[in-house]
Amino acid sequence: MGQVPVIDLNADLGERYESWRPGDDEALLDVVTTAHIACGFHSGDPSVMTQTVLAAAQRGVAIGAHPSYPDREGFGRRPMDRTPAQVRGDVLYQVGALDAITRAAGVRIRSVKPHGALYNRMAVDPDCARAIADATSDLDPDLWLVVPAGSAAAEVVRELGHKVAEEGFCDRGYAPDGTLMPRGNAGAVISDPTVVGTRAVRLATDHEIEASDGTTLPLVPTTLCLHGDTPGAVALARIVRGALEAAGLAVEAFAAR
Repeated sequence: MGQVPVIDLNADLGERYESWRPGDDEALLDVVTTAHIACGFHSGDPSVMTQTVLAAAQRGVAIGAHPSYPDREGFGRRPMDRTPAQVRGDVLYQVGALDAITRAAGVRIRSVKPHGALYNRMAVDPDCARAIADATSDLDPDLWLVVPAGSAAAEVVRELGHKVAEEGFCDRGYAPDGTLMPRGNAGAVISDPTVVGTRAVRLATDHEIEASDGTTLPLVPTTLCLHGDTPGAVALARIVRGALEAAGLAVEAFAAR
């Protein structure tokens, strides 16, 4: 008998301030297997971080950190001229803060996934990828680092000896070079449930996705991402998980394997 294929489903959560409002985040935690939690630089604060950690822990959802550039005004989506040393410090500071909160809650961080412009830079800038990997290992060498599937960052981080989870996106459009399309472009954010579900299964089973110009990109993801701020995110998450399971995949956290 063949081994059942496995895929992780993750969401970026805790992206608000001052009060954790039960709603979409809580509903998403009932569906996803990994939650990457904002650490305060682009969004989130100690109260929201704590409540999101507790809600994830109650559901047995693996917890990851979601650090970014120090850019609250731009929600971490604006490029910034930060040196690799500054990036390393930024990431260590943010992940360390979430690590303290998780320890107080009796759980641990399992992974680190940069946010927004920092994530996009890591995909194409080896020095940035190394800086993030160094910060991650400084805190805990056993942490996974989540990088864009098929990106140069994946090879850079592996060469450094780190655990790597390659990520594919069900609800974002891809440019022909394998990078994510800028959010302002038509087709950059995909919210049609049927399309998102189909893309998820194709990524997980066929290891490919269609780019904006119609070409096929080969990607082998460890985890699939659904953004918590995509319109109808909860419904999309339920459809994606249902489609993956209907296709014969086991949906479970990569850090638990």
